[in-house]
Amino acid sequence: MAPTHQVLNQAQPLGDVDLLDRDPALVEGLSRFDADWAVDEVRKLGRLAGQTRVRELGRLANRHSPELRTHDRFGHRIDEVEFHPAWHELMSIGVQAEIHALPWNRNRAGAHVARVAKHYLFSQAEAGVHCPMTMTFSAVPALRHEPDVAEVWIPRLTSARYDPRPMAAGEKHGALMGMAMTEKQGGSDVRANTTRAVSAGDGMYRLTGHKWFCSAPMCDGFLTLAHTEKGLTCFLVPRFLDDGSRNTFLIQRLKDKLGNRSNASSEIEYSDTWAQRVGSEGRGIPTILDMVSHTRLDCVSGSAGMMRQAVSQALHHTSHRHAFGKRLRDQPLMVSVLTDLALESEAATVLLLRLAHAYDSDSDEEKAFRRVATAIAKYWVCKRGIAVVSEAMECLGGNGYVEDSILPRLYREMPVNSIWEGSGNIMCLDVLRALGREPESADALTAELARASGLDPRLDRELGALKDQLRAGRLHPAAARGWVERLAVALQAGCLLRFSPPTVAQAFLDARLGELRGLCFGSSAAPDHAEQILQRAWSEQ
Repeated sequence: MAPTHQVLNQAQPLGDVDLLDRDPALVEGLSRFDADWAVDEVRKLGRLAGQTRVRELGRLANRHSPELRTHDRFGHRIDEVEFHPAWHELMSIGVQAEIHALPWNRNRAGAHVARVAKHYLFSQAEAGVHCPMTMTFSAVPALRHEPDVAEVWIPRLTSARYDPRPMAAGEKHGALMGMAMTEKQGGSDVRANTTRAVSAGDGMYRLTGHKWFCSAPMCDGFLTLAHTEKGLTCFLVPRFLDDGSRNTFLIQRLKDKLGNRSNASSEIEYSDTWAQRVGSEGRGIPTILDMVSHTRLDCVSGSAGMMRQAVSQALHHTSHRHAFGKRLRDQPLMVSVLTDLALESEAATVLLLRLAHAYDSDSDEEKAFRRVATAIAKYWVCKRGIAVVSEAMECLGGNGYVEDSILPRLYREMPVNSIWEGSGNIMCLDVLRALGREPESADALTAELARASGLDPRLDRELGALKDQLRAGRLHPAAARGWVERLAVALQAGCLLRFSPPTVAQAFLDARLGELRGLCFGSSAAPDHAEQILQRAWSEQ
């Protein structure tokens, strides 16, 4: 058959790339925030996550979503979820890289920064596998509230060996932790939970109730909330008991989700289910607060990583596609859009690394800063990530809208980080609560913003207005979103002024705090140094 046409003017596939070396902001942040000792291992993962083969594993894990098997062929209840082999290979890569445990295994400066760098890079290959790794990572601070439980479980959870076998955790090479907190009638309002716990003596309980969202139901243990006579309490529910028998952990169905399809989310029921108390009775919410803080940090990291992948795809495509006599990347309006996307991505990255640095510190000021800044960053970076992926998809046109591109998967994946562990309204109200009731958090945030004082008059004016509002107590809940947005942009601007090249910082302030700022990416004209910014964001090596 004679050919009807030639394939012309199409960008080549991205191919294998070194994700760390292509990301100067991340390289600089590792050194700046005491994680230069981890550069080689971060680079190793960055090269692996940048391989076409690993991106293909992500595609396969999403195409072949997990399947629930409630019973075996003989009618025995087993409540197991089957995953495609690609899922298990991705999980093995992530666990070997210690994305689930690095700071707990290596107690040294920069450990949290090194870990979020790995999380950020691996999110660019596939984000769904991060759910069980994030929950395992964040469970450790909560388990420390119950030393006897921590002594048994933390060594299992910090193992760098992935072992998906359905059996008692004590018999495995390593274990993972899930969560089952929310119920259908309450959602974020966990005080409305109705699951009950009855004491069986010696810190053991029997649980009865229903959980509307149980993430990663094939994990080995689950942190959950239930009411005792003294109030809402935290518990650990193992999937298998120490004698090898199955605990009563009934998976009713898997959620049919918009995105995050490689990962299983489920509804479960407890029916006289065996559990161990974690923390004091009636203190369930304080017990899980440390866990929540760490999972929110990963929401920021995952969103920043997916933003970075989306921008990389847009820059690669527009560097090879021509229209109207020029490369797309050289068309003036496209330059404005691409530059704006690159600025947003770097702003998210530097804020993430600064926030992770606060988790590496035991100082009271840094603890107070991360308390409020985590909520600010989760709200803003997760919201902006959705818009960034949408705009990046448009840069590819129809090529970006089809499933052969990674953009549709990123676009479906992005909203989960904005919803999980507190939606936007919850985050903004949490910020207001911290600033209004915790003077140390307000002082720490003020001190952080002040570190960029005098570096740019536009930021100085914005900081002055924010301080005036804070002093006047104008923190009305109805205006919380606007207030938190301004704080987030001010934090990002300050980080860029202090840590990034002047060309990047000045262009960001022009686009976000300048007179010509707009609501859509590319609304401001491309900055004078647009090509330098684009080369920094993505150099075709």
